[in-house]
Amino acid sequence: MGVPPRKLHLSERARRVLELLAHDRHGINEDLLVRGHGFSRRTLVALARHGLLAAEPVMMMAEDRAIAVVRVRITAAGRRAVEG
Repeated sequence: MGVPPRKLHLSERARRVLELLAHDRHGINEDLLVRGHGFSRRTLVALARHGLLAAEPVMMMAEDRAIAVVRVRITAAGRRAVEG
């Protein structure tokens, strides 16, 4: 018989990150989460390690030059964690 998965306890800060990400299906720039909303990179890394969010590098155009940014999105597991 298998062992049921352990329920993950989310801190208030982690829950706020996931709720914010849940409202934007395209994801949010990592720097905006850190500098604009005050979340720590440590919190983002911990959530990514638990499979609750995913980060991907993307290229964006700023005026006439390309810049690399990291877009952070909630995963299906992250949505389930916020819902229940």
